[in-house]
This record gives sequence, C-alpha cells and structure tokens, in this order.
Amino acid sequence: MRSKIKFPYIIIMSLILLLLLGIGIYTLVRRNAGSEYIRRGDDKSYIVVIGKSDVSAFWRSVSYGARAAASEYNLNMTFVAPASEENYEAQNEMIRAAIMGQAQAIIFSAIDYNGNAEAINEAIEAGIPVIVIDSDVNCEEVSCRIMTDNYLAGRMAGEQALENNPGPLTVGIVNYDINSANGQQREQGFCDAVNESGRVTDIYTVNCVSTRESAYEGTMQLLTEHPDINTVAALNELMSLGSGYAVRDLGVADAVDIYAFDSNVISVGMLETGEIEGLIVQNPYAMGYLGVETAYRLINGLPLTSRQIGTTTTYVSSSNMYDIDIQRMIFRFDD
Repeated sequence: MRSKIKFPYIIIMSLILLLLLGIGIYTLVRRNAGSEYIRRGDDKSYIVVIGKSDVSAFWRSVSYGARAAASEYNLNMTFVAPASEENYEAQNEMIRAAIMGQAQAIIFSAIDYNGNAEAINEAIEAGIPVIVIDSDVNCEEVSCRIMTDNYLAGRMAGEQALENNPGPLTVGIVNYDINSANGQQREQGFCDAVNESGRVTDIYTVNCVSTRESAYEGTMQLLTEHPDINTVAALNELMSLGSGYAVRDLGVADAVDIYAFDSNVISVGMLETGEIEGLIVQNPYAMGYLGVETAYRLINGLPLTSRQIGTTTTYVSSSNMYDIDIQRMIFRFDD
C-alpha cells in the first residue's frame, strides 16, 4: 500500500518544484527586460547618462569619457539615448525609467530646453541629482552644468569668417532643432559677430531635422535659392556633414566657406580637401568624463568646485590641422 502512494506523491512534488522553478525564471526574465535602468545588486553607486544620440562621433566620444570615469570611480553606469536627436519625448521616458530604476544621479543633455524640463524636475523632486552636459534644460535646480560656452563658440566661428573674407558676407545658417538651447546660442553668437562688422548683406536660416540627409537638403535649398551666399555656418556634426556634401555636389567649394561644428573622419577629410573652411571642435570626451566625476562627488557628499564647468573649444583649419595637439583632438582613438 505504501509503495502505491509514494510514487504519485513524488510525481506531484516534482511537478510543484518544476512549476516554482518556471515562475522564478519568468520573474527573472521580466525583471531583466528593463535591467539597463535597474540599480545593480552590489555596493557600487548606479548612475544613468542620457544623451541626444548614440550614433554620432560626438556622442560616442561623450560615452567613452563617461565610461572611463565610471571605471575610475567604481560606478555602475548606463548610457542611453534616443534613435533620433529630435525625440525629446523618448528622453523623458528614459528619465522616468532612471527614476524607477533607483539611479543615484542622472547626467543629461536636453534635446528640448522646455520639453524636457518637467521630467528633469521629477527626477530632482525624487532626490536624484541632475548634471547637465552639452545642451541645457529649463530647470534652476540642476546640480551642475558642464558644457561649451555655445554663444562664444558661435562668435568664434563668425570671427573666423570675418578674418578669412575681408569683403561683404552673405550668410547661410544651417541649424537643427529650434528648441535645442545650444544650437540657438551658437546661431546667436555667429550672427552677432558678423553683424557687428557691418559687412553682412543678408542672413538666411534653415532649421533641419538633425540628420545628414536633412542638412544636405536644407543646404541645397539655401544655395539654390540664394546663390550669392558665400559663408555657411553649420551648427552641429550632422549639419556639417550635410552642408559639406551639398557644397561638394554643387561644385561651389571655392565660392562658399563652411564653418562647421564638431568633427569626425569625414568632416576632417572635407577640411583637408576644401569643402569645409574651418571646424569648431568641442571636447565631448571631457563632458562625459566630468559629468560622471561630478555625479560621484554629489553621491558621496563631496563639494563641487563650481556649479558651472566650461569645456574647451578650438578652431581647426587646414593650417593647423596637422599640429600634434590638434591631431589628438580630431582623431580620437577611444574605440
């Protein structure tokens, strides 16, 4: 009699154990589905870096700098960014996911100065310090801002345009999202510099989606409708590439000077071959590194030297692009 009862009992217990194991595996899979935002189960502090993009050379360099600092300061770090530099709503979702994931600090670059403000305020109200890099957000409670002085960078480009062309200037501005603070600051700086000279005849502006293709179409439109344009300001990496290709395809490199922001292998090649007159090169690696370093200090209650940290901007032309310091700047070996 006992032997007849024991066999089904073993089967039932085995089924129960298998069921419990299945539930455990399912729960683990569900939990790991959002694991990029979940605080890790160790003693390391957890931070999230939210960029504008993860495909451009600029944002890859930001990511490399952030990862280097995270390694040095023994932090767990996640770098995330939307597929498009126009998608501020996706950034807002990433901020809220970081809050839910118990991030101890957020390093953030705003696609939309006003559109990202509410979500950033939610993070701060949850007790999470926020460090802004590259592009500002409309929030006074941010713990620290680390970025280029974009107005002065725009002025730098405008002053170089005046220096290189002593005659009248007809200007085309190729800018990106009108709601992005750094692009508008660069445009204002450039326009102020050239207008102060009294040598500007006209300024025409096009705002493009932040892709190379959109910048190409916008530049083609500007130069076709206004063939007297002799100076173009292209205000980020993708605007620079699109403008350079447009000038190349129109065959007007000798008549149009492009002053372009940021650098990658292609834009440096265009500087060498003459489609681009000069590059305004920032230090994205430092933005990422200093952002994470500042997060470490805030998490550990260490004082900040300043709530506003400036990063360097350098003008690169065909005359200095082969200098060893410039080579280190424009050819990055992070990957």
